[in-house]
Amino acid sequence: MPASDSPPPQPRRRRTQRWRRATLAALITAAVVAPLSGAARPRIPAPPPATLAPLTATTLDAAYKANRSNATQAARMAAAHGDHKRAAADRSMASPTRRFLSFDGRGEGQATEVFGDLATATSIAVLVPGSDTSLDTYDRFRATAAALHERLLREAPNGTRTAVVAWLGYQTPGTISTTVLSTDRADEAAPHLREFIGELRHTTGRKAAISLLCHSYGTVVCARAAAGLDVRDIAFVGSPGTGADTAAALHTRARVWAARGADDWIEEVPHVRADLFGWTVGFGTDPVSPAFGARVFAAGPGGHSDYFRPGSVSLANLTRIVLGDTKEVTRA
Repeated sequence: MPASDSPPPQPRRRRTQRWRRATLAALITAAVVAPLSGAARPRIPAPPPATLAPLTATTLDAAYKANRSNATQAARMAAAHGDHKRAAADRSMASPTRRFLSFDGRGEGQATEVFGDLATATSIAVLVPGSDTSLDTYDRFRATAAALHERLLREAPNGTRTAVVAWLGYQTPGTISTTVLSTDRADEAAPHLREFIGELRHTTGRKAAISLLCHSYGTVVCARAAAGLDVRDIAFVGSPGTGADTAAALHTRARVWAARGADDWIEEVPHVRADLFGWTVGFGTDPVSPAFGARVFAAGPGGHSDYFRPGSVSLANLTRIVLGDTKEVTRA
């Protein structure tokens, strides 16, 4: 081999494996030694969630109204508590233009928001967020749903009616915490996501095609909920791993997709699972690897927060997946 040629792959692989093990150790150490007392926050008072009738096409408007009223009460209580940032977030959610299927202002908060006419939609995207998503950071998550909805409105063919649902239906882990390293939060969230998809199916009937679009730690949640779920597509973007070794292990009839932007730091997270003192950390196989077996699509040059950025390659492909234009999806 000429001296100018690249070094043989085997030493490079060994270096990569050592580096990944070192990175995993650093992540675990950072999460364990992070000062949890500094991350703790006094619980924010808010009323219990509104009591709603079972969701159907005819009860949607009543649910939206009840949740806006609940958000108004939550804003008053947060302001009285001295948390003006949360009070402002709650007031924004109480706007007459907002439509929430659920709202809970207590603690970190949870909410499920609708973009479009859910009652008549024939194509529905449900977005599941990753770590550090709460009512305080909700605007970032909302922006992804709004960008997707806008693109769907432009691209949908005649006769296709679309809606997007931003599902913050679980307590997400902190990016620097022990919880982000295991499936525990996802295991807690999965039954709630399954229940929500069942309610959504009941509300819209069999006519609607539902796509589950999952970002970062949200991919772990979707994977834990996937078995037998009545959705047409499941897309993992920016995934640290799903906790499953292969797409087949998800036990779903849905088409399984995966993508990662060229500048996404999640690529550097070791795709391994390890047992440490009886605690399993890591999420296993990389979903964009051939070994996982997903349909890998192009995500362009973006980073971890760019998958739904207007004009991006990833948003274009996610739009095609939601609309069922699978032949038009560009592959990685």
